[in-house]
Amino acid sequence: MNDPAIQPSRWRYVIAGALLALALAAATAVPVTTGAAAVITRFGKPIHVQVEPGLTWKAPPPIDRVESVDLRVRTTSSGMHSVLTRDGLSLLVQVWVAWQVPRDAESVLRYVRATRNNPDEAANQLRTFLGSSLETVTGRFDLDNLLNTDASKLQMDAYRTAVRERIASEVQRLYGIEVVQIGVERLMIPETTVAATVSRMASERETVAEEKKAYGRKVAGEIRATADKEARITKATAEEEAAHIEATARTAAAAIYGTAHSMDPKLYRFLRSLDTLDQIVSSTTRLVLRTDAAPFDALVQLPSSSAAAAVPANTIAPAPVTQP
Repeated sequence: MNDPAIQPSRWRYVIAGALLALALAAATAVPVTTGAAAVITRFGKPIHVQVEPGLTWKAPPPIDRVESVDLRVRTTSSGMHSVLTRDGLSLLVQVWVAWQVPRDAESVLRYVRATRNNPDEAANQLRTFLGSSLETVTGRFDLDNLLNTDASKLQMDAYRTAVRERIASEVQRLYGIEVVQIGVERLMIPETTVAATVSRMASERETVAEEKKAYGRKVAGEIRATADKEARITKATAEEEAAHIEATARTAAAAIYGTAHSMDPKLYRFLRSLDTLDQIVSSTTRLVLRTDAAPFDALVQLPSSSAAAAVPANTIAPAPVTQP
């Protein structure tokens, strides 16, 4: 039983068994690290997805094979895209997207099937979705909402959220990819947009100027209308007062004439003749008229004795008064 020749053979079997067990364990054990998942396929068909860190098992090759899937966050840039805003202006936009494969078996399998577990293929598909999404989403915003010195008018958060919502559900459904975050990397205005923006600003300023001019013309018209109205009222009042004064004067003159006529009719006619001559005869007037007819008879005929007695020789003819 204790034959020394048998001992070396027994140890050889023990060591061979241990080596075989180690080789079998190495062939069937599948360690899964943090930030990764393991897809076990049997003859090419997935039979198990290990998403939690730890150790899982499989049949030795060629029966089962293991495909490791990276679950860490990656970033992809969309590249520069020329898009149009809602107000019809061109804009150059470049965004970046942070993405990863979610830690669930269904998403991991969808990712492996759609991209053949190739991150570059997934990034290419993301860039395609980003390009079309930027075209659609940018058309919902005006240029002032994306580029403005007034921070209160910017809507960049809404813009990023809209782009993310646009692609998140599609890439999750088609590729099993989760969009973690989206950011605007570059936002530029091409020269054509600059020229159009300047032209639009000038047009807006001209519109404002025309509105102010129109308002000024309106106010000026109101002022002129008010002034014309007040002038007409003032003129009418003055004309009314003048007519009243003239009527009063005519009444007083008529009373004076009546008194004078009642006192001495001949003297009244004589004085009226002088008034008439004073109105129609000037220093340059040349007349050839009969002197024995009124009113020119006053120039050659003396008044009656009563008129001569009543009027002194140095009396000056009174100013003419218009008879009513």
